[in-house]
Amino acid sequence: MPIDGVAYSLLVALGTAALLAGFIDAVVGGGGLIQIPALFTALPNAAPATLFGTNKFASVFGTSNAAWRYARRVRMPWRTTLPAALAAFASSYLGAMAVAWLPPELLRPLILLLLVGAAVYTFSNRNFGAIHRPQHSGRHEFAYALAVGGVIGFYDGFFGPGTGSFLIFLFIRFFGFDFLHASAASKVVNVATNLAALGFFLPHGHILPLVAVLMASCNVLGSLLGTHLALRHGSGFIRKVFLCVVSVFIIKFAHDTFA
Repeated sequence: MPIDGVAYSLLVALGTAALLAGFIDAVVGGGGLIQIPALFTALPNAAPATLFGTNKFASVFGTSNAAWRYARRVRMPWRTTLPAALAAFASSYLGAMAVAWLPPELLRPLILLLLVGAAVYTFSNRNFGAIHRPQHSGRHEFAYALAVGGVIGFYDGFFGPGTGSFLIFLFIRFFGFDFLHASAASKVVNVATNLAALGFFLPHGHILPLVAVLMASCNVLGSLLGTHLALRHGSGFIRKVFLCVVSVFIIKFAHDTFA
């Protein structure tokens, strides 16, 4: 009997998409670029909120696994990461509320511009994210962390795609992290925003529970592979994947904006 009314062939496709999404998310974020379109394609008659809730449920397990594995091997910059995560958790609710009065599509041109800027900046600065040199401490570190977490949390609650990639770029640009530490820190913040979203989706029943569990399992497997490669090959590998993912985002956002 199909799970949650979904045919087995579609379940295989969704599991594969979740596996790839978990891998990408564990390295540089951006797994939603794979997982969300897969859900909407496989289940076109399901309510969007249900598909988003299923996506968040699957993602939070893979991201939590990645955060835990990074924390075991990398000296986590908790003084920056925790305030950013708390601010992101809180502001993601505001982002979700803002959807009611401002269509997310209005953000596409701005997000496209920011993605292009991030890609150009990273391409043109070969040493960007190569060395871990934290730049702030004390009150300045706390204030910047709250600002970054607040902005990214709002964006994730309001729109979402590319949240992990934006976090990595901001942690490097404003805090002096290398790609490895930035990726590790971004996972903790991503867990916070995913949990905040689930705080809305789960009580309202916006989830396909069995499909979500299946996808979560596959997402964790992808996360295991992604964190293994990221920890083994370090910042250079993460930088390359980051540029590839951001380039794909630019193509997708350009198509969605101008097509």
